[in-house]
Amino acid sequence: MDFDVKATTASRRKDDLVLRHDLVTEMKYLFVRIECARGLAIRDATGSSDPFVEVKVGNVKVETAVIPQNLNPVWREVFAISEDRIGAEFLEITVWDRDTVRNDFLGFLSFEIAEIPDRRPPDSTLAPQWYKLESRGSHRRAQGEIMLSVWMGTQADEAFPHARQSDSGWLPHTRSKIYISPRLWYLRVVVHEAQDLVPTKENRMPECSVRVELSAGTTQVCRTRNVTDRRLSPRWDEELLFVAAEPFADEFLNVMVLDKMGANRDEVMGFTKIPLNNVPKRANHRPVDPRWYELEREKDLKDVAQDVADKIKGHSKFMSRIHLTICLEGGYHVLDESTQYSSDMRPTDKRLWKPPVAMLELGLLGASGLIPMKTRDGRNCTDAYCVAKYGPKWVRTRTVMDSLSPKWNEQYTWDVYDPCTVLTVGVFDDNHLMSVSGEKVHGQKDDVIGKVRIRLSTLETDRTYSHRYPLIVLEKSGVKMKGEIELVVRLTCINRFNIMQAYAMPLLPKMHYQKPFNVRHVESLREAAMRIVVSRLARSEPPVRAEVVRFMLDVDSYRWSYRRSKANYYRINKVFSSCASALTWFQDICDWKSPLTTILVLFLYFILVWYPELILPTFFLYMFLIGSWQYRFRPRHPPHMDVNLSLADASNSEELDEEFDPIPSTKSSETVRQRYDRLRAVAGRIQNVVGDLATQLERFHALLNWRDPRATTIFVLFCLLAAVALYIIPFQVIAVLTGVYMLRPPRFRNGMPPVPLNFFRRLPALSDRMI
Repeated sequence: MDFDVKATTASRRKDDLVLRHDLVTEMKYLFVRIECARGLAIRDATGSSDPFVEVKVGNVKVETAVIPQNLNPVWREVFAISEDRIGAEFLEITVWDRDTVRNDFLGFLSFEIAEIPDRRPPDSTLAPQWYKLESRGSHRRAQGEIMLSVWMGTQADEAFPHARQSDSGWLPHTRSKIYISPRLWYLRVVVHEAQDLVPTKENRMPECSVRVELSAGTTQVCRTRNVTDRRLSPRWDEELLFVAAEPFADEFLNVMVLDKMGANRDEVMGFTKIPLNNVPKRANHRPVDPRWYELEREKDLKDVAQDVADKIKGHSKFMSRIHLTICLEGGYHVLDESTQYSSDMRPTDKRLWKPPVAMLELGLLGASGLIPMKTRDGRNCTDAYCVAKYGPKWVRTRTVMDSLSPKWNEQYTWDVYDPCTVLTVGVFDDNHLMSVSGEKVHGQKDDVIGKVRIRLSTLETDRTYSHRYPLIVLEKSGVKMKGEIELVVRLTCINRFNIMQAYAMPLLPKMHYQKPFNVRHVESLREAAMRIVVSRLARSEPPVRAEVVRFMLDVDSYRWSYRRSKANYYRINKVFSSCASALTWFQDICDWKSPLTTILVLFLYFILVWYPELILPTFFLYMFLIGSWQYRFRPRHPPHMDVNLSLADASNSEELDEEFDPIPSTKSSETVRQRYDRLRAVAGRIQNVVGDLATQLERFHALLNWRDPRATTIFVLFCLLAAVALYIIPFQVIAVLTGVYMLRPPRFRNGMPPVPLNFFRRLPALSDRMI
């Protein structure tokens, strides 16, 4: 028999990733879990007591909730006391009876801090035990038992997110939370026609239109054009688009046929309510069958009685109806944030999702040098918390009260489906603090401290980035730095082939290219999606405030700004400066400023003219050498918002006052204001066009400057392979194949963007660093 120890291999898939809590600094806490008590002494005249528990260690003291009229109370509360606030040798737990004048003693326990056991995940939770309450000093005799558990742990403990922390003021709503944005769908409604409408007045041809209203968190209303039809069967054939959010249990689509009676007066000719649960969903462009919906009219008591009589007699009355095509589009990605800072590109329908290509880990260590944001009890203070958003997952750290250098040391993970997306981290001052009793201390909006954006494609895989980022905010008074935030970021690759393949895929789902939306619909749908996200996250507990969501989603990124327009203009100048440098270099060659260089260029020119098949291999080999040489000068840390690039420090007060001026403006009379607002709206569009042009030009620079290490690797290797292939294959063959491919018949085209265009659109630009 073999009695030797045998080595085994854990049964784990190769693509499984071990989740670690190693990006943040370990913070030790004393955890006290108060479960319940039994058999407590009677202290009130009613024959019962109003017990609560007081936990005290050193100068730290906290109380549980009061359970009225109960000798066997249940609390189930957890407290986390930071190690640097303990400052004592004993932990005291006292049970009191709440009274108006003076609390009555019910019993107490004492634990020596040095004897409290340590617990580290993944150890199981510490089992609570029953402890007999002891008497103390001149207090009345104790009676009963209390169930609790005490241990030393870290912020990685499972009880930490649910505990009331000492550095967060013991307030329950300041704990860290994870939020999920609602799953959004595009709702397409095609209004075809109506039949047998009943006019609101006799001897008058109605002017009909259809009003469609959707109440999904926020009310969305669309309306067709007015049509006059003598047969009372008008036809529209118009398409209306909405944004709907799951769940659809109580959501209805209200369709009304209106008769225009005057300038601002409409009468309802018929209406119907369509529940969204009955609306079909589609993941591609397959046709959806239209349906006829019966229209109802507002009835008085006489009409209702007549309908009842007709039903009793068995007479069926012909109803007006409307012909609609309604479907929920699952093949699109609903844009709810600025496109250039998007953190998710997946379609709505989960059946179209592909497996993740990487895992993003973010460690929120803390902040330093924060400026005071408010005044409390005659002194300046800041109650800072952090919000991070990537994809539909939002995370909110706990609020660290009254600290200009808060330490969160919290770590979160996200699945990454597309490396060319952006992680957004914002820091805010909590102005909605409430006391334990529920009394509001502040009722203002949460103040913005700063924001950080990190494009994942600029990160190398399996490398840990630890940096301090300045928190920069632009205000009416100018650009300000309100402190620094320390982040640790790691992008762990799951499948290296898939993450490289993502650069050849379209940026958006294929439905955006096969059946694109009209440009006039895109902005209105984006605004509706933003409003839905704001309303849904505000219904969480604790809520994510509307001002926080709007700041994280860059709602105002399309607002007119003279400063941004100038910055985009200078970005274009900077890109074209390289072309000007090339022209200057060529002029120097022509002027023989360096004879040796001119002779070498002439020699190379003669060779390429004599052997034209070497032109393309030489070009790609030259690009490969430049890209390889630029690898030495690649960025060593993720780029951040650039104040100089944004011209934030070069704008005067008048320009900033115009940038923060709301629409409509309040700076002038009514006529001038209307003209001014119209000019700003047009200029805002021009600003975006200029910014998009600058982004496209900057992506050419991103091919070789290693800002995106994976994209540059793909391009450099492609240049090397292209140089070899173009050397082996005759130039005439390449030229013929290229011409045939470019002029191929339409039946051989699939309508999708080519791979080089998809690759180019995924390259990073300096827009990530704009404020």
